Amino acid sequence: MTGSRETHARGWQPGVALLVAVTLSMEHLDGTILVTAAPQIAADFGTASADVNLAMTAYLIAVACAIPLGGWLASRFGARLVFCSSIALFTVASVACALSGSLFALTAARVVQGIAGGMMAPVGRLIVLRGTEKGELLRAIALITWPALLAPVLAPALGGVITELFSWHWIFLINVPVGIAAFVAALVLVRDNNRVRVPLDWRGLLLLTGTALGVMAGVELVAAGDAALYGIAALIGAMALGAAATWWLLRAPAPLLDVRVLQTHTFRASNTGGFVFRLVVSSVPFLLPLLFQDGLGWSPIESGLAVTAVFIGNIGIKPLTSPVLRRWGFRSVIIAAGAGSILCLIAFSLFSATTPFWLVFAVAVLSGAFRSTGFTAYNSMQFADVAKSQLPSANTLSATLAQLATGLGIAVGATVLRVAQPIFEGADELAPYRAAFVAVAALCVASVLNTIRLAPDAAADVARRPAR
Repeated sequence: MTGSRETHARGWQPGVALLVAVTLSMEHLDGTILVTAAPQIAADFGTASADVNLAMTAYLIAVACAIPLGGWLASRFGARLVFCSSIALFTVASVACALSGSLFALTAARVVQGIAGGMMAPVGRLIVLRGTEKGELLRAIALITWPALLAPVLAPALGGVITELFSWHWIFLINVPVGIAAFVAALVLVRDNNRVRVPLDWRGLLLLTGTALGVMAGVELVAAGDAALYGIAALIGAMALGAAATWWLLRAPAPLLDVRVLQTHTFRASNTGGFVFRLVVSSVPFLLPLLFQDGLGWSPIESGLAVTAVFIGNIGIKPLTSPVLRRWGFRSVIIAAGAGSILCLIAFSLFSATTPFWLVFAVAVLSGAFRSTGFTAYNSMQFADVAKSQLPSANTLSATLAQLATGLGIAVGATVLRVAQPIFEGADELAPYRAAFVAVAALCVASVLNTIRLAPDAAADVARRPAR
């Protein structure tokens, strides 16, 4: 490897972190914002509302498949060039989505948009990681974490408001001024242009892309219900490809990803227990509206207000997250966030038509607070002990796993609901929802047990806590 230009950490750069947070917001929002606009899009295109799911699925799969390639491009051509180019491509693709005259055209434009988003988000985070000292990493990660927390909660409501007041086209057109502003800001603020001349590991890229494609396609097919067997087959194939990819990456002379980064204990713990935690909390914004509207018979306004409580908890706890982590450390805080999330999920499963609204609202606020704390802790801890040379691989791997966990969270919730409905037919109509919340709560127990094995002073440098 030759021809590298070193980019050293220059301390806390809030402008760059805020810029990356904005681009992350665009990528995350566009993943689920079409949900409430599906009927209007279907009416314009003369197709069924369910068919519009193709455009959403295509975007998510494109994001997952583009992440590994984005990591190599950032190393080869410089993170600044790839970041700016991906913002431009995402903005242009958004215009193409708005101008689409058919479902096929919209889906094709969404694929391009997803490819851009799959490179824009992780490369932006890599820029922040490279440009931040370890002692300031907690503040930087806390700032760029909020889009992943808020987007799943806000996207459906925001899409509904835009569609109701204007038209579905504006869901994409609002990206244009934001994209232009982000592109100009990136040209001015970003200086990370570290380059390493390495050949592209085509075999590793194909294996990783096939794995991501298989997982995302399998998740969507399983969630669809009537194609569950095909989904299971796709997931089994993805597992085989994942094993082959791991075998190759451990032996390749110049691998696309340095999977030896998983030997770093804090990184491995963050992407095993953290993967399960992300899966669990990603299912909540999907399950809650179904419980409130279909299970409890609430109006969309009541349901939206209750789900907004999760958003309030996310934001309300933010100023306290970093001080709490510095006071009690990552291990204790992650265990508390996981345990609190489990209790909230169990509480959701116990709701009934007689449950006071104030109590539902309060539990949702607590759920959002635990969700935000856990997200920030996992995201900050995972890079604490990763060597600078391994940051690109660690960033790419964690971004891919995060994308897969988000998709799996929705699929798990949907699958449990579908399986439980015929089992409890004619009995308690809320039983399927109770089963779904209990199932994801049980999964969250696994993330807590995984974290217990961490050392009490894990990632102490990031939390600014002295080792004991």
